[in-house]
Amino acid sequence: MPKFEELTVGDVVAQQDYKITRDSLVRYAGASGDFNTIHYRDDIAQAVGLPGVLAHGMLTMGISIQPVVSWVGDAGQVVDYGVRFTKPVVVPAQGHAALNVKATIGALEEETKRARVDLTTTFEENTVLGKSQAWVQF
Repeated sequence: MPKFEELTVGDVVAQQDYKITRDSLVRYAGASGDFNTIHYRDDIAQAVGLPGVLAHGMLTMGISIQPVVSWVGDAGQVVDYGVRFTKPVVVPAQGHAALNVKATIGALEEETKRARVDLTTTFEENTVLGKSQAWVQF
């Protein structure tokens, strides 16, 4: 487990690559109950002006916090987390969409022993989540 006293603003504390497949979308839809057709039918997605089937925003958000949870070792230490959805993650029928998540210390609160972790989630060299920040309690 990391120690608060050893952290410095700007430290990259975690970085991970993830693959999202159409199978991932089916599993997430079943778990979440979100069966919107834009998450599994190309024809519907394109009919509403999308480039293709999109990953669920909440799936992308959930994947993005995972490196932080792995880094601290306890999901209960993540006391706040928020994002803005800025770009879609298009998942091809064959293969996968590749996400990269990088977690960087953005701020440290000495009094409360909390760290703000800024997350950068990219897909095809585009940042797909804006103002993606988690607060970790030490």
